[in-house]
Amino acid sequence: MSSASGLTGPAAPGGGRLGDPLPGELLDDGERLTREQLRELQLERLRATLRHAYDNVELYRRKFDDAGVKPDDCRSLADLSRFPFTTKADLRDTYPFGMFAVPMSEVRRVHASSGTTGRPTVVGYTENDLSVWADVVARSIRAAGGRPGHKVHVSYGYGLFTGGLGAHYGAERAGCTVIPASGGMTARQVQIIQDFEPEIIMVTPSYMLTLLDEFERQGLDPRDSSLKVGIFGAEPWTEAMRREIEERLDIHAVDIYGLSEVMGPGVAQECVETKDGLHVWEDHFLPEVVDPITDEVMAEGDSGELVFTSLTKEALPIIRYRTRDLTRLLPGTARPAFRRIEKITGRCDDMIILRGVNVFPSQIEEIVLRTPGVAPHFQVQLSRRGRMDHMVVQVEARPGAGPEQREAAARTIAQGVKDGVGVTVEVTVVDPETLERSLGKLRRVKDLREQ
Repeated sequence: MSSASGLTGPAAPGGGRLGDPLPGELLDDGERLTREQLRELQLERLRATLRHAYDNVELYRRKFDDAGVKPDDCRSLADLSRFPFTTKADLRDTYPFGMFAVPMSEVRRVHASSGTTGRPTVVGYTENDLSVWADVVARSIRAAGGRPGHKVHVSYGYGLFTGGLGAHYGAERAGCTVIPASGGMTARQVQIIQDFEPEIIMVTPSYMLTLLDEFERQGLDPRDSSLKVGIFGAEPWTEAMRREIEERLDIHAVDIYGLSEVMGPGVAQECVETKDGLHVWEDHFLPEVVDPITDEVMAEGDSGELVFTSLTKEALPIIRYRTRDLTRLLPGTARPAFRRIEKITGRCDDMIILRGVNVFPSQIEEIVLRTPGVAPHFQVQLSRRGRMDHMVVQVEARPGAGPEQREAAARTIAQGVKDGVGVTVEVTVVDPETLERSLGKLRRVKDLREQ
């Protein structure tokens, strides 16, 4: 990469090059902890959180009692495994405010999921919760290379979705200038980026691809834009997607992780100097990885389902929340006290079982992104032919790709899926700009089997 090597904002203390370690004066108190100090703090906060949840949330009191555990039974961090899990169903069953642990008079904001697969999950925040949230997003932006005085273009959606407002207040807390673009109006967003010259963009990776297409449609070279860092989250994305974005835009593409039930964006962040997984801000969020079938806690380094317990949330403490995200825990690197989670590229509930084989959309994305002649836009359609499940992968051709190149690409993708995943699929290469574009979280799979 060329131009992305020198990000120095108007008020960046001491200047410096993007990718250099964070200056000591910009580290917050949590980032200065040793691993031993962090574990002591975690246990203190965990015990307080378990007591707060048990005393103030009926569902937790019932769950703890049914499991035969009390808050005082947690005498070490390992004792957390004795406590019951929380699931999305628990939040839906207590809709809207049954999981809140404080009176509504102390709740300063509510957010909610889209509810596209059922009742939305509703989360609440006290004034202190909002301050902590801004702190962890600000920490994330600094870890990504952001500095006071940089302009941050926020293309996450605003509203009940946590992405837009979470990024917004975190960027302000980091001393940045916020451009609250939200989602949609793609042509206007490109114009704003050209005119306002932000150094950082916060957006879903799939919508970044849509913006890149719009740059090129307007005859602009995205590599000439002011952008130097992209902070991408809200959906799984692969290393191949990172390479696609970095090469087309000439930026550093880093990952941010969060989910509304745990807090929102800012639970974990990839550091720009290493790009080797997301450091979990463990002074506020305690991670575990469990076997999604047996529920047993996995050893560090083993893959499984990510589970989180909040350590400082007041309005909605969350105990052992099953995220459905698949990853593994690794030792810290750029922030040694904080463990990392490997880049998440799949979810338990994204997994497709096709004729007995487990298939993840991210596996298909890797194959599409390395195939010449096609764009990174694709969709998987599932249907039944007779008694058998059938998968069609629709992929967009790149502009100018002729019939022979499209046919070759279809054969390459089909063979790649068969060799790499172990299933036979049908691949169709469609015209450019044919498939639905994402303005927020992208849905890669369309299941037509019940229709």
